[in-house]
Amino acid sequence: MNTERKSLSVDLLHGPIMKNLLLFMLPIFASYVFQQLYSTVDTAIVGHYLGEQSLAAVGASVAVFDLMINFAQGLGNGVCIVVSRAFGSGDEKQLKRAVAGSLEIGVATIALVTILSLAGLGPLLRLLGTPETIYAEALSYIRIIGGWILVMFTYNLLSSLLRAIGNSAMSLVFLIISSVLNIFLDVILVAGTGLGVRGAAYATVIAQGISASLCAIYIYRRAKILIPAAEDFRCGRALLAELAGQGYAMAFMSSVVNIGSVILQSGINGLGAVVIAGHTTARKIFMLSALPGISMGMATSTFVSQNRGAGQRERIIRGIRLSYIYDMICGLATVLFLFFFGRQLAQLVSGSSNPELIGNVVAYVRFAAIFSGILAILHQTRMGLQGLGAKKTPLISSFIELIGKCIFTWLLVPRMGYKAVILCEPLIWCVMTVHLVYAFFTHPYIREAHFPISGDGTLDNTRKNA
Repeated sequence: MNTERKSLSVDLLHGPIMKNLLLFMLPIFASYVFQQLYSTVDTAIVGHYLGEQSLAAVGASVAVFDLMINFAQGLGNGVCIVVSRAFGSGDEKQLKRAVAGSLEIGVATIALVTILSLAGLGPLLRLLGTPETIYAEALSYIRIIGGWILVMFTYNLLSSLLRAIGNSAMSLVFLIISSVLNIFLDVILVAGTGLGVRGAAYATVIAQGISASLCAIYIYRRAKILIPAAEDFRCGRALLAELAGQGYAMAFMSSVVNIGSVILQSGINGLGAVVIAGHTTARKIFMLSALPGISMGMATSTFVSQNRGAGQRERIIRGIRLSYIYDMICGLATVLFLFFFGRQLAQLVSGSSNPELIGNVVAYVRFAAIFSGILAILHQTRMGLQGLGAKKTPLISSFIELIGKCIFTWLLVPRMGYKAVILCEPLIWCVMTVHLVYAFFTHPYIREAHFPISGDGTLDNTRKNA
């Protein structure tokens, strides 16, 4: 397993922490950029070629789209924590069993989510108050995504398994290839075929399918450590329960967050097509600027998981503290970038010159930028807790976000309009971050780094690994 470790991965268990975290994080960051590029290119091409109405139709369904894809990412990230821990401990047999169990859980989940998506998307858009003028377009877009949710689940699961062994680079290569293809497909299918918003959906599905296929081929040829044998699929109830618990905890955490976004979207839908289109644009721009923090969070999860498997508590604490410094630097850069270039980006992505639409976009991204460093710390800490195996605390933080979005949607948006939408998430991030930071540094495993206790209750200094 040492040969695999050297040839495939960034070593997160030894050496300079920040340097190795950055080396591991950069391909993840680039992957997220290209994933966002999928969605942003869809938005830009729809806005430029089909107009504000179609842009609003895509925007009305974007919260539902995010709900599905974040559930897939959450499941992949959750099982990745268990696989990372096995990799960090050096137990190759346990690693292969964990991969086998992950595949079993993935197949069952894909089947269930596909059925629920096809049956429930129409009623869900009605429940969200999607304006009748854009309902048909919104439904045609999201049904294609939901019907082919298989490809998104497959890519996210396979890329998560590669990250679990420290290999974050190859999934990036495949994603770049499919992203370039996605741009060409968008232009052809949206502008050249008369498919409208359905063309954008087909382009996304085809591109993600290619990413998933290339990931599978790479694992088969170059990452055989992740290929389980037939007997590994008898992984045992305990391991399967651990994988399901960690995977579904993260998937449901992501879902709770996105259910809040879906509820908030229902309030936005009541403000009209121009506001919907503007908010869609604003979210695309801000999410791109938030990717450095989100990517470091993903790297932190693997870092913490592997180092817990190796019993290196002090290294985990140093890694988290260094990541916070990184977060504040990224936050400052985001403020400067969006204050200077927010308006130009609004016009570029939306393809609109409507002053109300552009004004809403600029107001949103500039206010959110001020809190981007806090959002990055939130991601680092939540993913760090999940890397430790914590399930309840990250889920509680998601419910804090859900409750906050419900309050804003039902009480403040009707009174304050889009101003309430702008205020909503940044204020909630502050509350969540305080809760998560406190929970991380009072977690029993982290506290034991300072006061390690042996089995007989005496201080144990032998396990304070740096």
